[in-house]
Amino acid sequence: MKKSSIWIATLCLMVAFSIQAQTKKVAVVTFFANKVIDCQDILANRAVENLAKDVLRLRDNPDFNLTPIFEKYHDTFFNDYAKAFPFALVPEGEVTSNAKYHEFVPDYGKTSYDAQNFLVYHGYKYIYDGFMGKRNEVEMAKLFSDIADGVMFVSIDFAFERGIGFGGTSTLKVRAFTRISLYNKNGEKVFAIKESERCSNTMMMVGGIPVLDPKDILPSCDSAMNELMGDLRKRLDKIAKKAADKL
Repeated sequence: MKKSSIWIATLCLMVAFSIQAQTKKVAVVTFFANKVIDCQDILANRAVENLAKDVLRLRDNPDFNLTPIFEKYHDTFFNDYAKAFPFALVPEGEVTSNAKYHEFVPDYGKTSYDAQNFLVYHGYKYIYDGFMGKRNEVEMAKLFSDIADGVMFVSIDFAFERGIGFGGTSTLKVRAFTRISLYNKNGEKVFAIKESERCSNTMMMVGGIPVLDPKDILPSCDSAMNELMGDLRKRLDKIAKKAADKL
């Protein structure tokens, strides 16, 4: 066989395998953000009760609007990051318009109290996965098994991170996290990753007390998300290659 014929045959096989991989589909079944900034790293500098109250006041402050940051991440995820996956994502409308999806009552669902903690993207439900979340993973995979080879859970959250300092005075940053997890048709985990980056700007704590003002915190959350989003595509490229044969 001539070299050109071998090359053409090889190319055809590569295209065939690529098409086969792309026929697989995954349904994103939840997409949410936690508005309560984790403060475990700075608890040593302040009474737990007082700091918790301040964090909840920040959550409830209408000026602490994480929606633009959250929606930017959502759009980037579906318009850019999705290209890294060796499968197609089911159109969101096919998930969010499903009546049985909205009838499903997940384990660890939101109560009227902690519903305030989360931003959930338009049409989605808050559905927990991970430790003790097996029922949610299996039931979601079963629910969408007729249109998808697997289901994906996506979330973001933020945390304060103490920096350099002495005594109660130190630098303070915000770190952004995203968790992306994928389960096959049987609800078995294919991968679950949690990636993070911290903001490029720096705030201060004086006397162990962070200034929880939206005009200071929001830019830090935005910066942290920008840093995370800048690196995430490269990381997803590597992770996604391992996922194709597990669905």
